[in-house]
Amino acid sequence: MSQIALLFIILFASLFMALAAPMPLDVSSSPDLAKRVTHTGRGTWFDVGLGACGENNVNSDSIVAISSAIYGNGGNCGQYVHVTNTANGKSAYGMTRDECPSCSSGSLDMSPGLFEQIGDLGTGVLEISWNFMSKEWSP
Repeated sequence: MSQIALLFIILFASLFMALAAPMPLDVSSSPDLAKRVTHTGRGTWFDVGLGACGENNVNSDSIVAISSAIYGNGGNCGQYVHVTNTANGKSAYGMTRDECPSCSSGSLDMSPGLFEQIGDLGTGVLEISWNFMSKEWSP
């Protein structure tokens, strides 16, 4: 094989590898990007009722309130999230029904019914990871 052909193959392979490298996501620039990543933060619980999405719920329902930064205009209302207690590995699904103004973007406020599926109400706060499911998905 000639040196020119070998050089061409090396350059082509280098270009291909550079194009295949993943690009980091900046979720602060778009709430839509926040739906594509796994968030980490604090999981807390609250007594539910009429939520910002305009629906009434009871404490036994599996619902979440998301941060104001992600809630935006309510486009995630009715969308499920998959939430995991990072300490014990237990996970469950909850539907987005409310906004949590005091939550950081990686944190969730959960109904007691959802919180108890992954932890003990007595602890009050869990370290969690979570992600949105596709808009059409339901358990």
